[in-house]
Amino acid sequence: MIDYTKLVLIGIVLLLAAGVSAQTPPLPWWNDRVFYEIFVRSFYDSDGDGIGDLQGVIEKLDYLNDGDPDTNTDLGITGIWLMPIMDAASYHGYDVIDYQQVHPDYGTNDDFLRLIDSAHERGIAVIIDLVINHTSSQHPWFQASAAGDPAYADWYIWSDENPGFVGPEGQRVWHPRDERFYYGLFWGEMPDLNLTNPAVTAELYEIARFWLEDMRVDGFRLDAAKHLIENGAEQEHTAATRAWLRSFRAHVKAINPDALLVGEVWSPNRIAAQYVPAALDLVFDFDLAATIVGSAGGRNPSGIRAGIETAQTLYPFGQYATFLTNHDQNRVMSKVRRIDAAQIAAAALLTAPGVPFIYYGEEIGMQGRKPDERIRTPMQWDSTANGGFTFGTPWQPLQEAAHLVNVAAQTDDSDSLLAFYRDLIHLRSRHSALQHGSVHTVTASSSRLLAFLRQTEDERLLMLFNFNTDPVTGYTLTYSGSGLEIVTEAAVIFGNTDQVPAAPVPNAQGGFSGYTPLPELRERSVTILALQ
Repeated sequence: MIDYTKLVLIGIVLLLAAGVSAQTPPLPWWNDRVFYEIFVRSFYDSDGDGIGDLQGVIEKLDYLNDGDPDTNTDLGITGIWLMPIMDAASYHGYDVIDYQQVHPDYGTNDDFLRLIDSAHERGIAVIIDLVINHTSSQHPWFQASAAGDPAYADWYIWSDENPGFVGPEGQRVWHPRDERFYYGLFWGEMPDLNLTNPAVTAELYEIARFWLEDMRVDGFRLDAAKHLIENGAEQEHTAATRAWLRSFRAHVKAINPDALLVGEVWSPNRIAAQYVPAALDLVFDFDLAATIVGSAGGRNPSGIRAGIETAQTLYPFGQYATFLTNHDQNRVMSKVRRIDAAQIAAAALLTAPGVPFIYYGEEIGMQGRKPDERIRTPMQWDSTANGGFTFGTPWQPLQEAAHLVNVAAQTDDSDSLLAFYRDLIHLRSRHSALQHGSVHTVTASSSRLLAFLRQTEDERLLMLFNFNTDPVTGYTLTYSGSGLEIVTEAAVIFGNTDQVPAAPVPNAQGGFSGYTPLPELRERSVTILALQ
């Protein structure tokens, strides 16, 4: 059988190597979106109990997107990923007790439907966390299984003796209960479901149908997707896991062909990419995220350049989720420390191919270091005592700098990190080349510069990043590809400069060499040119 996916990937690699302008096929709706990850508990508290809720998310939707394409005072978000909202035992929600009920701390199912309506009215898609690897030990299924109920006896993974092996991180995975042992990869209070049991799979299929049809979600983020089915001590990336995901994806697409499945496959991207597209629509590229954040704070852009180029060889074009950090990692600003570094990271995220996801508060430079509760602290809305998050006592103390780092302080400041994110997100939404255009490396004479082109049939955009702490002059750019034959002028569409850009002089192949678009590139700056 011909592996068409492999042929397409080989073709893209050859085109990139040759510098040829690849015409990308039509991409799914999610490539036009910028997603925003929300921990409901920490976003906004509407009733003063100190815990964020769904009504609070509704009340802050205008901050994300006011629904008016002619305004640019909102953030411009067009997709939301809600961390677990189902009834669960722990604050984080990843130990579900009831898959078909919203956590009472957050509201009701009717509140969720109102959120869906309000988001969709603004053009915002909503996906939710679906935790299918495990449940809470308090879930009725596990309680029945542990009690020996024949109907649920093999809904979890039991052994009369301790098999003895540990988890991929060296953690304990076999837990004693009533002279038996059950398997729980992450924690004893989160026993793993037995997805080889057809009854369990059927129940999860029904849960997916419920949220897609009855609750009208636009897709799922699948937690711990690489761990679903173990093969003895082989506890990640098993053939059975991939086969199960392929079947689950087919089930989801039968209900809603446009539903998005994005998976957490926290592994090297050469492995994670193997899940796309047969098992998952997208996976988060953790390697690229680490490369962007790691490079943004320094003066060498080669890591980001290599990361972007590598992604083009691994995935069907654009079919991967990009991000900087998430709810399991120390926050970006706590890693890079400086506004200019955070801006460079944001620009790489929002101008490169892929589907970008922003962790709530990232756009204002919220800080946070582990433990997990301290990287999931309440959103910092203003400089009041509780950061505008609640008029009660917040479930978790805010970060110390909340009175300085908040939405209100940055909203009207054109030089703020929030303004930088806001402008870039709106720019991405206006330009098809940034959403689904092909990407091409441009070679710079200065090692401190990162340059690349994004192209569609109708648009050509040139990205210029100066990583140096000083302005750069006397540089030249070379593009050995094609597609610029008709370019006659250049215009700055993003960046703080009053210089008039020069247009490249295309060569016979439609590329250029010896090109200096602007006499000077400001220190630690991002500039985007439209080549027309």
